[in-house]
Amino acid sequence: MRTEARIETYEPYEALPAGLAAQVAALEAQAWPGSSPGHDPALAPRAVLLLDADGRVAACLAILHQQIRLADGHTYRAAGLSGVVTRADLRGRGHGGRLVAAARALLDADPAVDLALFSCDPELVPFYEAAGFEVLPGTVLVGGTPAEPLATDAPGLGKTVLGAFSARTAHAGGPGDDEGRADRVRAAFTGIRVPLYPGTIDRLW
Repeated sequence: MRTEARIETYEPYEALPAGLAAQVAALEAQAWPGSSPGHDPALAPRAVLLLDADGRVAACLAILHQQIRLADGHTYRAAGLSGVVTRADLRGRGHGGRLVAAARALLDADPAVDLALFSCDPELVPFYEAAGFEVLPGTVLVGGTPAEPLATDAPGLGKTVLGAFSARTAHAGGPGDDEGRADRVRAAFTGIRVPLYPGTIDRLW
């Protein structure tokens, strides 16, 4: 009996069943020819899949994690979306939006995440805003490594940086102790060059 489309998550990423992993790799290869499948295990990747009624991958993405130390001396636990792709024959049906909204909910509920942070092409900004992410004006992500950086404002890239700051983050540690924390984290990451440095595999995650 066929079932409705559903969201499934796998953490660690390597827990993906072989059949689903092959489908994800095929979708990524179609969207980004020449790219290597998979993600750096050091970024604690989490697979988020939207499976259709037949159990096939309709859309997929990965949530990656990285600690970021800013010039203010604080270290933040960031998570970002990577490899967001919908199967070509299913595009335009809302599957990508449903997947990204599910990922946003997962990030919002994760006590180990201070903020979501990633970049996209400018024309995709409304798509991510509809799922609850917001543009961070003037923010640049610096990926790669300190020795081989890749920034979102590099020539030919021109990416827009988005973030998300949950109500849970705002009140972490109890009412009064961290009141307004989400606003402070948002301010800390707005209008700066963020030393993301996720490595050479997921260079800008």
